[in-house]
Amino acid sequence: MTQQTSSKNLKKLSFEDTQIAFASKSDFQLRKSYWIFAIMNQNWLVKLGTFFIKLFLFLHLPVKKIIKTTLFGQFCGGESIQECQTTIQELDKAHIGTILDYSVEGEENDKSFQLTKNEILKTIIQSHESSAIPYAVFKMTGIFNSELLEKYQTEKGLSEEEEIDFLKSKDYLIEICQEAYNQEVRLFIDAEESWIQNTIDELCYEMMQRFNHKTAIIFNTFQMYRVDMLENLHHAIQVAQDQSYFLGVKLVRGAYLEKERLRAHEDEYSEPLHKEKEATDRDFNLGIQACLDHLEQVHFCVGTHNEQSCRLLCQWMEEKGISQNHPHIYFAQLLGMSDNISYNLASSGYNVAKYVPYGPVSAVMPYLFRRAEENSSIAGQTSREFALLQKEVSRRKNL
Repeated sequence: MTQQTSSKNLKKLSFEDTQIAFASKSDFQLRKSYWIFAIMNQNWLVKLGTFFIKLFLFLHLPVKKIIKTTLFGQFCGGESIQECQTTIQELDKAHIGTILDYSVEGEENDKSFQLTKNEILKTIIQSHESSAIPYAVFKMTGIFNSELLEKYQTEKGLSEEEEIDFLKSKDYLIEICQEAYNQEVRLFIDAEESWIQNTIDELCYEMMQRFNHKTAIIFNTFQMYRVDMLENLHHAIQVAQDQSYFLGVKLVRGAYLEKERLRAHEDEYSEPLHKEKEATDRDFNLGIQACLDHLEQVHFCVGTHNEQSCRLLCQWMEEKGISQNHPHIYFAQLLGMSDNISYNLASSGYNVAKYVPYGPVSAVMPYLFRRAEENSSIAGQTSREFALLQKEVSRRKNL
């Protein structure tokens, strides 16, 4: 792609274009999304709805079908990989990839860890078999006991029995990463809370050193709301250069803000997070620059719903003469959110993927509750989604 074509595409790129953003939605689907976000735009309704859904599920009342056609249907692909196929195909038509995210939060025992490991292996095979699925993803707490991850991070160390359990989970991790390597599938390891993240980082870099010598297979996630994360990213780039492996990076702002602040307050330690959102935004954008400056060594994905950061990356790519579809650069958003970003970027030729959570309705509800609460707490996020849907409903009315 020539520099002139790249410049034209960037000029055409608009995150306000709702016709492109919602082209895949029928009038019925559009109105359904409109009403879901209209409700989510009211914080008190979110809290009330969450309370009653939890109550109805606890009482085993027949609400699954209602949930599946509303909240679950908006943010999840289905209850199984097979049920996600329609979503995968619809996204692929718009040149948007799918990242299958098994979002079940199971019990912390070996049986649950084995089930999760087997499901992750299925997503890796599915990604290998389909060009529409550019990445696989999982959380360490899906295969590790969170208390062991935390204890390993402290100076206390693990007991002999705990060491056995930890190494068993590490074997699951190696099996997952080996399969991703064998199938040539890129694999995101999601970030989690700060009190277990150092352990996750250590395991992740060990896997990179083992599997990232030909290309970036294993990707670590950097939560830029942490005060130390930009420095961590620079250090990770330097280590990758020194040890001659590719660094896989997923940049996000961060997903555990309330939890982090509460724990810091309760345990009376200094919050590891930036005090101001502006500092997070600054470090996120500086993180993008660091990755762009080392593009031969770094493969990266920006997981963000922030329009300004997406536009900045597009501008910097153009300034550096980097093509929109450069294989080392991806944009990612969550299914059911920020379609104005995803679809317009894809329409302009950028590499884009959607996180598509899946799993049994009742098991995925903790994820959905967090999504609803996060949307309500992020300043303007739900209002922005609602306003865009409102705009498209009006546009179609006036046709």
